[in-house]
Amino acid sequence: MTRRTSSFTAILGLALLTLLALPLQNAAAAAPTLPAGFHTRTVRTADGVDIFVRSGGTGPAVVLIHGFGDTGDMWGPLAKQLAATHTVVVPDLRGMGRSSRPASGYDKMTQAGDIRAVLTGLGQDHATVVGHDIGTMVAYAYAARYPDKVDKLVVMDAPVPGVAPWDQIILSPQLWHFNFGGKDAERLVAGRERIYLDRFWNEFAGDPSRIDEATRAYYTKQYAQPGAMRAAFAQFNTIAAKDVADNRLAAQTKLPMPVLAIGGEKSFGANMAGVMRNAATNVQQEVVPNAGHWLMEESPDTTISLITKFLNN
Repeated sequence: MTRRTSSFTAILGLALLTLLALPLQNAAAAAPTLPAGFHTRTVRTADGVDIFVRSGGTGPAVVLIHGFGDTGDMWGPLAKQLAATHTVVVPDLRGMGRSSRPASGYDKMTQAGDIRAVLTGLGQDHATVVGHDIGTMVAYAYAARYPDKVDKLVVMDAPVPGVAPWDQIILSPQLWHFNFGGKDAERLVAGRERIYLDRFWNEFAGDPSRIDEATRAYYTKQYAQPGAMRAAFAQFNTIAAKDVADNRLAAQTKLPMPVLAIGGEKSFGANMAGVMRNAATNVQQEVVPNAGHWLMEESPDTTISLITKFLNN
């Protein structure tokens, strides 16, 4: 009886220690954020949209443009690294994060104008432009609209609407969300933002566990704000409505600046560079091993190393 009691007590103790350890493991993962000391301001665009932007560091300007499922906070580790040698500018795209949510203007050429307003509002004329996901589409639009203002361009793991092989890419059933939107879609997702976002984090990741619980909880809260999902849907819905035509016209003149095209091995891979070679004259290809779409979450060290090397050469 004593031995059985001791064994049961030991097993119970081990189970309690395991349960107690779980919150500690989850607590160790911090929500995404930019470095302490970055300055915060809001820039008003010509059409009356308020763009929330943070900046820090000194040196040549680099603007970091986030995509869907993130806000500017995704760039925290890269912003910290670059701030030693660059003035780092991190906006939240219109309708996302802490920027205002207008009814329109989600085509990428208009949002390129938002980025221009941010940079000039901060006293910056030239910049290196870095984008991921929707941010890649905005970064391309900015480079196409203001080619003489872009020193270098970094695009990460996303197609560029209208740029070959766009017509083949868009046939993928995984991209159904490009045409998902409207009031009924908003009703379906309302209160279920976490489920909707988990679909992207799980299906487009090489290793979904790399998008930790703290990150998921943080961005779910951001996208559950009033009007946030409406704006997020609009980011995708304008692709067919306007971005494809805009970019087909723009791509007739290839970008002149150096371009770094980064793809995740388990996602867009070398196709990122293939797309950009149809839109630019000087393209460097990089593929992040074992990573899916979420490069900054899944493989931050490799991704940061590739970008900093490109910027500093």
